[in-house]
Amino acid sequence: MRRPVAGEVHVHYGQIYVESDAEGVIPDLSEAFAGQRGGLCGAAVPGVLWLITGLHTGNVGFMVEVHEEEPSLDPVWDDVVEASFRPVSEHTRLSQCAGEAAWNLHLARTDYRVRYCAQGMDKGRKLDTRVSVEPQADSYLLQFWPSQPRPDRVIRQTSQNAAYWHRYARELPPPPTPEERAETERLARQTEERAAEERRLHRERREWGGRLPSERLRGAGGNVRGLLRFDSDLVHTLGSAGSEVQRAVALLAARKACETAGLIGVSWVVQALTALAESRPLPPPFDDTDRMWETLRSDPQVPARSVLQAVPPGRPPYRPLTPSVVGWAQAPAAESGDKARRGLGSEVGGIVPAGPAGAPPAPAGGVACGAALVHGSGTARGPERISQPHVALPAVLAAAGPDSLKAALGAVWHSVGTHGEHYPELLEEVRSVCTDQVEE
Repeated sequence: MRRPVAGEVHVHYGQIYVESDAEGVIPDLSEAFAGQRGGLCGAAVPGVLWLITGLHTGNVGFMVEVHEEEPSLDPVWDDVVEASFRPVSEHTRLSQCAGEAAWNLHLARTDYRVRYCAQGMDKGRKLDTRVSVEPQADSYLLQFWPSQPRPDRVIRQTSQNAAYWHRYARELPPPPTPEERAETERLARQTEERAAEERRLHRERREWGGRLPSERLRGAGGNVRGLLRFDSDLVHTLGSAGSEVQRAVALLAARKACETAGLIGVSWVVQALTALAESRPLPPPFDDTDRMWETLRSDPQVPARSVLQAVPPGRPPYRPLTPSVVGWAQAPAAESGDKARRGLGSEVGGIVPAGPAGAPPAPAGGVACGAALVHGSGTARGPERISQPHVALPAVLAAAGPDSLKAALGAVWHSVGTHGEHYPELLEEVRSVCTDQVEE
């Protein structure tokens, strides 16, 4: 025989537990005793024992013994019950009500018979709260030994307090069957999965301007999410438009970007825009991004134009859906002596369960930002100035892409960047193209 606990332990609300669940979850009082004859040692939930004491708050005598076989029963104990118990993990412990202290019992994962013995329950109940200078009122012995599972039973009953708790247990409805418990767990999982999906859709609607995207839009990738911040309605319009409309928008956006950046007078840029309009592959140097950036850097015809970067309209911060917690409620404050309503080791009145590669390096005074050249001329909180030619060329590359939707979205995105603070004018023109094309 070994004795992992001997001396005094602190109880609160007349409760202390044996638990083996790694998460330390304690069932509700009625769950712990459902279907039992005895009301002192609740063993109805696998892996947990709910132990009742007479004393409400304070230290009680407590001893835990682990035997190799059934021990003899000492007549000194006033109240005695037995139940069956099997740990659900390798770590079984005796835990105080709020978990502030615990003792490892070192039990194997096998079937045990448990005997819970009490002495002085009525005396402890009458004392209610024991301070350190007062003598011990009640004491308890918890014994384990290997045994096959069988129903719980009351071995000895002497105190009025034990009689009260036995009556409470016998009046409880029977515990759920394994099938009923499995169905409850299935429904709980289903509810949580549904809630998680609702939260995901709520966030996605917010990201996409209040409505869900089509599957094609959702898979567009690239710069679509950046463009959403500027005009989500236009993004959805492009997503539902036909390929001809999308190609027209891509060509417009690329041309407007080059016009705004002052590149319309540059011959090799004009050749690229002509190829776009005629649905031909882009000519050199657009067929090699490294060569394209080098040509841009070295061509004296390229103007040094910049603009304050585009800043999307502000919007309120995201507010997640408030989760509705099923089965949790405010526990009512119990009257003195109403122990049946004190559950879960919680205090009464608390909450209980019921840019492209090869972009040029930035010159002094600026930093490279993808395909854009950002100049350090903004304020700490304001927009920076960007080099428009460096943002316009990616609009041309995007417009030539094989997927018409991605081509339109990418070209508009880079053109927004090229227009900078004047981007609303561009978006209005793009929107009119969409409308005109649909009407035709």
